[in-house]
Amino acid sequence: MNAGFVIRASDFAAVFLLIYGLKRMASPATARSGIIVAGVAMLVATLVSFLYALQVPETVATHLSINTLIAAIALVAGMSWAWWSGRTVAITAMPQMVALYNGMGGGAAAAIAAAELVASGQRASTALGVTVLGALIGTASLAGSLVAWAKLDGRITRPWRFRGQRFCNAALLIIALAFGAALVASGAAAAAVIAPFFLAALAFGVALTLPIGGADMPVVISLFNAFTGLSVGLEGFVVGNPAIMIAGMVVGSAGTLLTLRMARAMNRSVANVLLGNFGDATSDSRGKIKGNLKPADAADAAISMRYAAKLIIIPGYGLAAAQAQQRLYDFVKLLQAAGVDVKFAIHPVAGRMPGHMDVLLAEAGVPYDLILDLDEANAELPATDVALVIGANDVVNPAARTEKSSPIYGMPILNADRARQVYVVKRGQGRGYSGVDNELFYAENCNMVYGDAQAVLAAMIQAVRELEPQDGLPKAA
Repeated sequence: MNAGFVIRASDFAAVFLLIYGLKRMASPATARSGIIVAGVAMLVATLVSFLYALQVPETVATHLSINTLIAAIALVAGMSWAWWSGRTVAITAMPQMVALYNGMGGGAAAAIAAAELVASGQRASTALGVTVLGALIGTASLAGSLVAWAKLDGRITRPWRFRGQRFCNAALLIIALAFGAALVASGAAAAAVIAPFFLAALAFGVALTLPIGGADMPVVISLFNAFTGLSVGLEGFVVGNPAIMIAGMVVGSAGTLLTLRMARAMNRSVANVLLGNFGDATSDSRGKIKGNLKPADAADAAISMRYAAKLIIIPGYGLAAAQAQQRLYDFVKLLQAAGVDVKFAIHPVAGRMPGHMDVLLAEAGVPYDLILDLDEANAELPATDVALVIGANDVVNPAARTEKSSPIYGMPILNADRARQVYVVKRGQGRGYSGVDNELFYAENCNMVYGDAQAVLAAMIQAVRELEPQDGLPKAA
């Protein structure tokens, strides 16, 4: 059995396992095993790449053995760091980690392209054009993902904008494309062209992401994920590796569809996300909102929910920040034991990345059949006795339906205000990630329960447990 046959068979197995793993990821019930299967696929594809060393002429074997050793060391170091960071990352830091991983994927594709560009000899213009395109997309994805990470991690606290910024971004893209066209036209790489090409691509990725507001980060992360997949797929074509090519195209297409769905969930186009200024509104809309904030005690809110027939819980980033998801589910199980019908409602862009709230609830063990999507929840909210909003803000703001001057106008929201009673658990009176005041908080049927979600939920659990024994619940010790 020669090395070529093993490589082709392993590539086929890796592609099959990857697609099968991605299919299983489509359902929360099988997502964990799907991730393992896809991970095995990538491990097979990575390890089998070392067999390429057996197919090279003896004249370059010594040089290649050194590169193989370096690759092996880098692989062990990268796997060790990824394993450690994946096990220790907090739920609130997952968006940052995803942004970094997106960037590393784009950077890897750019590194493959750089190696191909500096290789000696003439190349066909088609192959060279694909290499340059993959390099541009991967490099921009690397730079943009690093900026997204810095924004999510609080290292960049506000968008950087200036007059004529769009023209500057367009100029950087044109410069990068011009250097790329020069590489394709020459048919052979030159250091004098390669270096400024990559620098222009890096600058374009940074400049593209810096002005984007914080509320758009879920869409930006998804977009860069699509960019990374596309660049990996293009470079897989260049090096003739079907596993890399198919994996990249699958990730790129999935990321593109997710980006479009998320942009649609915000009633905006991807172009508006990249070129608009949504996400950091500075205008004060408080004067237009009628009503007053009405604080409520956690115990009173809990008792109201205990005697409700139907409760819908709307989680947001504040729940993740307090790491109170397990305590929330403990409270839910207490209410369910008392006969309350409890469901969860998740907005497509809740949290800081796609699926952030789904992961949060899954970590606490919440059954997926208790979770409603946007349309399902909105159909049930008018007949709901109590809606409990924990740490969510923009995704329940009625201004998206009523206030045409609001930057979130037209964005589909969870209609929490249409429940008979709403309780909002919130640390203080601050605005949401978009910087827009929330009309829901001032509504007649809404009360604010101020405090950290951990402490508030602990008080709610205690209040329900202290009800009289005839309610069928255990009395607190």
